[in-house]
Amino acid sequence: MNKITTSILRPTRTNLRRLAAVLRRGELVAIPTETVYGLAANALDAQACQKIFRAKRRPANDPLIVHVLNIDQAATLAEISPAAIKLAKRFWPGPLTLVLPRKSSVPDVVTSGRDSVAIRSPLHPLARRILGLTGRPLAAPSANPFGYISPTTPAHVRAGLGGRIRYILDGGPCAVGVESTILDLRDSTKPRILRPGAISRQEISRVLRCPVALGQRVSPMVAKHGEAGALAPGLLEQHYSPKTPLVLVRRWTAGVIRRAPRNCAFIHFKKPASAGRVRNVFWLTRKGDAREAARNLYAVLRKADKGRCSQICIESAPSALGALAAAINDRLTRAATKRQAPAHSSPGPEG
Repeated sequence: MNKITTSILRPTRTNLRRLAAVLRRGELVAIPTETVYGLAANALDAQACQKIFRAKRRPANDPLIVHVLNIDQAATLAEISPAAIKLAKRFWPGPLTLVLPRKSSVPDVVTSGRDSVAIRSPLHPLARRILGLTGRPLAAPSANPFGYISPTTPAHVRAGLGGRIRYILDGGPCAVGVESTILDLRDSTKPRILRPGAISRQEISRVLRCPVALGQRVSPMVAKHGEAGALAPGLLEQHYSPKTPLVLVRRWTAGVIRRAPRNCAFIHFKKPASAGRVRNVFWLTRKGDAREAARNLYAVLRKADKGRCSQICIESAPSALGALAAAINDRLTRAATKRQAPAHSSPGPEG
């Protein structure tokens, strides 16, 4: 791909109309959502969606999430069950993705050839403005090189995709900071969470009035050998990874710290007493708030990754903090899968 100039555009009325026109003619635009920044293309244009895969260097068997304004637009892409309508009324717009039986209007490239499609309605006002002005559903995976830390600011997008895409819409930092909950709803009698997010299994279960199962991760060999793709993006065991080897620890102990490399970076969940006195010490939240930790997660990982450390040790989120803690730990577990953790580290919490 030839290197091009990448511009970050303010959300003026003129710029929004300009970017909507760019999307309608089959080009790419990085847009803000409440979860992370997405690399958007017209979801009904197969050639436009192919550009997403090329820009991200994403394997063709990792499907895309399609963003819509509402359940009516979703119905043009998928078979909408009564369960899907209930969930949309409760959680859309918001960070919930539904995997549903697809309609023929959705190009194969979007679904990696599967007979289902992942759909959500974003909450971010600029994402909704762009959807409205474009008049089309938008495929929009995270706006970063495939497998790397997700972007939650325009600067993150430019750092990863600068020279590969022309336009980034500046919507400021993302409010949630981790990707959406993904629910497999192809069989509405057997719903299952494929990826945890801000919306919990318990919340979904209360709306559907039935149990909700947990799905399983996809082996990294799937992406490597081109086997049948996942149902939705973000399900690979290896994902969201910094370039520096990452070790996930359940809690800090003298042994963990003593055995770590001298130039190790330490990321605490809650601001530690040593903050400001020790080099390469970071934290996700000042007072233990899961929402703040989720918002800061990817920015702090990127900061530690730039520190020229030989290893990053990061503390898992306390499971008692609920859905966002589960989402944080899911992302960290996948990020740490890139390299085997040393024997001294403790495993992250399950789920």
